[in-house]
Amino acid sequence: MRIVPILMAVLVSALIYAFVFERSRLANMLPDNPQDAAEAAQIDESPQLADEPMRVVVQRSSAREVESTVTLRGQTEADRVVELRAETSGLVTSEPEPKGSLVERGEVLCRLDPAAREAALQEARARLSEAKARVPEAESRLQEARARREEAEINYSAAENLVGEGFTSQSRLAATRAALRSAEAAVQSAKSGVEAARAGIEGARASVASAEKEIERLRITAPFRGVLETDTAEIGSLLQPGGLCVTVLQLDPITLVGFVSELQVARVALGAPATARTASGRTVSGEVSFLSRSADQTTRTFRVEIRVPNPDLTLRDGETAEITVEAEGKAAHLLPQSALTLDDAGTLGLRLVEDDRRVTFVPVTLLRDTPNGVWLTGLPDAADVIVIGQDYVTEGVRVRPVYQELGQ
Repeated sequence: MRIVPILMAVLVSALIYAFVFERSRLANMLPDNPQDAAEAAQIDESPQLADEPMRVVVQRSSAREVESTVTLRGQTEADRVVELRAETSGLVTSEPEPKGSLVERGEVLCRLDPAAREAALQEARARLSEAKARVPEAESRLQEARARREEAEINYSAAENLVGEGFTSQSRLAATRAALRSAEAAVQSAKSGVEAARAGIEGARASVASAEKEIERLRITAPFRGVLETDTAEIGSLLQPGGLCVTVLQLDPITLVGFVSELQVARVALGAPATARTASGRTVSGEVSFLSRSADQTTRTFRVEIRVPNPDLTLRDGETAEITVEAEGKAAHLLPQSALTLDDAGTLGLRLVEDDRRVTFVPVTLLRDTPNGVWLTGLPDAADVIVIGQDYVTEGVRVRPVYQELGQ
């Protein structure tokens, strides 16, 4: 009974050896397949069929005007972000405003204690009044000096006449000449006094303006209508020059910021309509307000800004958004993506059938991808495109086109 398993094992081993190592010999010993033999005989009997053109499926396509768009990924940004800081030192005397509050332009956000600034302003105004009072005094002195000069001129003229007639001495003439020179110097001195008095007025006015400006700096106001991003400075806190009072955001209008590649930047234009869908699901629209002329050195992309109205302030700073910018329409063909192929140089394109039924290769540019196919540019207005069999033919060969209607 033990020899039967041994014989079965030997038999199985022999069959495995014959099937693996002697497979070709076994195949030669078996009879040919009747169907294969018939097909071989048919091929031998009609060798002229090998010269017939290959059948390909062709779709007739016509160009259509397609709205072109550029899609960007970006985010919202506040139109303006301003940190309001103190220009002078002082204690905060106003109640703090909580962050998130809406503020109007000109609204006081931080008020500082004036301390001695009011007294300094009153002192500057008093000095201005004093300087103004000095002007009439200086002008009267000028008038007095001019009168004395006229008297000296008359005396000198009379002395010259008397000397010429011999009725007075040369010493008298010299004395009158000296008096005239002294009167002229007094006039110049009086004029300088008038100018000094007027300069004093201007200096006093500058002191008054400086004191008034210092008092204006005690009120830190909102430069525009916006939202407080931080709490205002706490009452009683000391603000030094440069100390932060509050940060204000302007969210109406709000700015959408994206970056476009250098391959598509030429399709974006200032003023172009744009739409965006935020991560929260809201859809907004605006227009391109800025297109950078300089590329980012790291990403080689260009900054694009779209201004969007936001009167209800529902859009927040920093929301992610998918931005679609409308570009100039182009003539394009809608074709199945499977029709695309590559030439020997690796260029993306399509194979077309010419009027003489010869194949030609045309490079194309992908404009947009849709569920119904791809929009392509670079083709003539009307083209017969090979959609099945394009990978089995080469440029210049004759084919037998089988035309397919759209939708088949």
